[in-house]
Amino acid sequence: MDIIEIFKQYAQRYSQLFPREHLYTAIGLAVALVVLLLIPGDDKGAAVPNQSISVPVELSTVEDELEEATTAFELSDFVVMEEESEPAPEFVDEIIWRNIEVQSGDSISTIFQKVGLSDQDMFQLLNSSDEAKILDRIYPGYQLDFKIPEQGELEQLRILKNPLEGVLFTRSDNGYTAETILKEAQLRQSFKVGTIADSLFMAGQQEQIPAVHIMEMANIFGGVIDFILDPRQGDQFSILYEEKYLDGEFIGTGEILATQYVNQGTTYTAVRYIDEEGEIGYYSPEGESMRKAFLRNPLDVFRISSNFNPRRRHPILNTIRAHKGTDYAAPTGTPVRATSDGRVTWAARNGSFGNLIVLKHSGEFETKYAHLSRYAVKKGERVRQGQVIGYVGATGGATGPHLHYEFLMGGTHQNPRTVHNKLPKAKAIDSAEMDRFRSETASLLEQFSNLNNSLYLTINQPSAD
Repeated sequence: MDIIEIFKQYAQRYSQLFPREHLYTAIGLAVALVVLLLIPGDDKGAAVPNQSISVPVELSTVEDELEEATTAFELSDFVVMEEESEPAPEFVDEIIWRNIEVQSGDSISTIFQKVGLSDQDMFQLLNSSDEAKILDRIYPGYQLDFKIPEQGELEQLRILKNPLEGVLFTRSDNGYTAETILKEAQLRQSFKVGTIADSLFMAGQQEQIPAVHIMEMANIFGGVIDFILDPRQGDQFSILYEEKYLDGEFIGTGEILATQYVNQGTTYTAVRYIDEEGEIGYYSPEGESMRKAFLRNPLDVFRISSNFNPRRRHPILNTIRAHKGTDYAAPTGTPVRATSDGRVTWAARNGSFGNLIVLKHSGEFETKYAHLSRYAVKKGERVRQGQVIGYVGATGGATGPHLHYEFLMGGTHQNPRTVHNKLPKAKAIDSAEMDRFRSETASLLEQFSNLNNSLYLTINQPSAD
């Protein structure tokens, strides 16, 4: 076998095992070794001067043979490619935000401890600015966001009273700087219609009207409708109110813009209006205030368990004793509202009345609220009509949770259920302001009327069946 054939077989045998550069190098070394071996030397090991031998090797032929032998593989076939590795992770900010929502019973001290901050950190922040007084009284629902880059180091504290309002504290060379957070919500209108089957509250819940707006609607009409005795099955109501959105997400309800209640065929309509002095009120389309001198009831959800009766038999003493007020049975904790503007002259325990609140109103009027579980006001405070002043309980001589409500005029007890006929009429828009009132409410009343007409027609349309 000639040398070319040997090299050819060598190349074919190892072509799949080694890269081409390695094969060329090996073959070259092999050729050189063969040439050296073919050069004769004397037995004594001495080189013979000027003696050489020619080896008939055609290099071009060898290259051609090798090229032919190696055409079946490429260099890339022998390169070991590294597996694709995951891209190097980007630098991640190690600063930690701790988010805390204030719960009932929480204090600012316990919250600071929970996030790993000391009382010293808390006092430094509290004494940094007037804005820090917000921390003196925190309420359930507040959102506190702590930015803590290192353990025990507070860089920022963001306090949100609600999604739209808060304060941002940032560490500086002199303590902390405060920046007010004020965001503006997008307002959208929502219109709902309901029919009374059981109660206003149940009908409102069925139509998914926020509970706060059901209560407010009862408050708006509280001077003209007695929601215990007046409502009838089939009564209809409608309400147009605002919803608040922030960055496309619903964050809460806004104001009632207009509302209507149809009671036994009589329609009552109320529209929101801000007068020239900035006072917000609800008025009929004719400009008569819906806010009467006194609300007809101090509760929103209740049933009357005992009426005013000068000859009622006392349930505990079993004797004839005048019942000088009205008892409203309601669950413990039900909010109790002031029926008119006034001043708190009593907010303490009082014998069989239990926890009692007494309000003095303008003129010769006075109201009493007894058997409360707890108070929401203190003696000497001024209160507004509809303001929550306490909560239903069963203190004193009560046989169960209820509110005992009394109404006095000139020191004489009156029947709270009928005294409204003797009270001053509702205040109306001043004649000098009527043009402004009509201008401000005309478009809203027209929109509300159109919504009512279209939806009531749909509701009252006879079934195709």
